[in-house]
Amino acid sequence: MLGAMQDWDLKVTHLIDHAAREHGTREIVTHWADGTETRTDWAGIRRDALKMTQALRAAGVGKGDRIATLAMNHSRHLVTWYGAVGVGGVLHTINPRLFEDQLEYIANHAEDRVLLYDAAFQPIIDKMKPQWTTIEHYICFDSGEHSPSFEDWIGAHDADTQWAEVDERDPCMLCYTSGTTGNPKGVLYEHRSTMLHAVLGIQPACFDFDARSVMLPVVPMFHAASWGLPWAGAATGVKFVYSAVNDPTVLCDLMKREGVTHSAGVPTVWLTIFQHCDTTGEPLPKLQQAIIGGSAAPRFMIERLMKNGARVAHAWGMTETSPIGTVGAPTHDWDQLSFDEQVDIVTRQGQPIFGVELRTVDLDDFTRELPRDGKTSGALQIRGPWVIKRYFKAEEDATTPDGWFDTGDVGVIWPNGTLQLTDRTKDVIKSGGEWISSVELENAAVGHPAVAEAAAIGMPHPKWDERPVLFVVKKDGQDVTADEVKAYLGDHVAKWWLPDAVEFVDDIPHTATGKISKKDLRARFADYTLEN
Repeated sequence: MLGAMQDWDLKVTHLIDHAAREHGTREIVTHWADGTETRTDWAGIRRDALKMTQALRAAGVGKGDRIATLAMNHSRHLVTWYGAVGVGGVLHTINPRLFEDQLEYIANHAEDRVLLYDAAFQPIIDKMKPQWTTIEHYICFDSGEHSPSFEDWIGAHDADTQWAEVDERDPCMLCYTSGTTGNPKGVLYEHRSTMLHAVLGIQPACFDFDARSVMLPVVPMFHAASWGLPWAGAATGVKFVYSAVNDPTVLCDLMKREGVTHSAGVPTVWLTIFQHCDTTGEPLPKLQQAIIGGSAAPRFMIERLMKNGARVAHAWGMTETSPIGTVGAPTHDWDQLSFDEQVDIVTRQGQPIFGVELRTVDLDDFTRELPRDGKTSGALQIRGPWVIKRYFKAEEDATTPDGWFDTGDVGVIWPNGTLQLTDRTKDVIKSGGEWISSVELENAAVGHPAVAEAAAIGMPHPKWDERPVLFVVKKDGQDVTADEVKAYLGDHVAKWWLPDAVEFVDDIPHTATGKISKKDLRARFADYTLEN
């Protein structure tokens, strides 16, 4: 016997239809790289997306074709998220911070046919064009000097068209991992998985969106599907405030002037905002919610945001999970907890939102599941309807036979289901048969008032196999000694975790997505030796 409800495929074009119909006049604000600002609304985003759909059809682009973007956060970029899928195509957001060999690989591997880009990236376009063998059309979002401008390209059309007919299992978006080992891998999202992610993402335990929300996403639209925000925002008709530059002066001004209630970014973004406010004497912008992801946030950062009145939603996910896996929502006994106890909870990565499951397995035996006791650390695995099954163009599944995807993270799961990440499997330090978390060492170190950034890696040791070495960047105008850093850490981590050496450096290498690059740090100090 079949059910008796209407068939309604879960297609992402339903999101923009809803936003335009029910929240059509809700503003979308953009601060451009040249300092100008433009305003549109959800009805305008849908109208321009339909025009883009017509323009793509006129260019012979259709179902299944990949349409790439190389751009920062702005309203025209948002239009492409719906215009590309509106023609039945697959949106491919490219990270402009990738190295040339990676840029060459992913565009050719994706077989992109169209590339829309910001004028600021014209030097990349000029350099890569001869190497990109499948791209036929180049459209510039904010200038027509070298290519047709976006406004001229879609301006030749009238929006009198319909979205392409697609199945909810058809692909809608392609994102590539940053490729820390080997070539980047493509993650192909489908309409169904994206819709489920969007609907579950707006719940109070996650982004906590409603029609009153004003979201300034600092997370780039090219990074991990912008954490699903363009889709979730349409579902509730939020006001988006975009900045094409991540200057803390601009961000703070926009947050105050536009009444921003929600923002999302990696820890380094909040560090730059803190530094700006400390230097200028300006108060931190008042937010209802600060979403932090990408890497573990240090305790002092969480404390400062919470004391400023924001609910801190410490999130975890990855490109392969669309990306939301867990978010730090208040627990049932939140109001009975002290401030320090609340911070203890928020420093962890939160609980899985409905739709995904987590487990940890033994680092030395992936077949042995570990207890949820808040103590036992293991390799983190995940499964769910928006979690990858197979990489783009791969022949074999990326999951176990029963559907578990190995995340590459190391963590602890508490009895209440809360996840606490402690490291990456390739970065955890094994000393004398015991595991040391490089992330916990780093987060403890940046709590020191003279430390701007820190990175810990394991160095070979003749007796203990590996011992941690901490590399530290000092804050401008501050001075601190290695012994002082060790003494500070002694109050925050186990004694046997203390680094054997603290080395001061001018900078710490980062990946294209802003995370500390342990691979490059190890390469830089490949000849480093510890004393016995």
